[in-house]
Amino acid sequence: MASDSPLVGVIMGSDSDLSVMQDAVDVLADFGVAHEVRVVSAHRTPDWLVEYARTARPRGLRVIIAGAGGAAHLPGMTASMTTLPVIGVPVPLERLDGLDSLLSIVQMPRGVPVATVAIGNAANAGLLALRILATTDDALRDRLERHQADLAAAVRAKDEALGAG
Repeated sequence: MASDSPLVGVIMGSDSDLSVMQDAVDVLADFGVAHEVRVVSAHRTPDWLVEYARTARPRGLRVIIAGAGGAAHLPGMTASMTTLPVIGVPVPLERLDGLDSLLSIVQMPRGVPVATVAIGNAANAGLLALRILATTDDALRDRLERHQADLAAAVRAKDEALGAG
């Protein structure tokens, strides 16, 4: 993508979530999509969350990926303050292995949509953000199509290696 301004915001409630969220950052970087990575806590810095969410579109962001563990309010609260697509990543914690986060993120009230990926699967959040951006970027769409073809080829190669083909 030609823009040096961030198109995707990757936010998390704590820097301890970065070990999970790094996969989304890596996917965006691999595809050359400008992004920003920030710590924005729904509980510890609610005013900062409001400012971040309300200024996201004017600053040029087009998608937000929000990772959160435990009560996982960050994705939903962000979605309540912006019209940008928000993708929630349930971050697994010591207790309940992220199931609590998953349930919190998917139970948004009517009118506050948040897309959600599997527990700890920030890579898929990055890919979903790319697919959203690709709806208006043909070059990115072409790279994603090549990526999917490469995935399919890898599976076929594994099948052949088993001697099943």
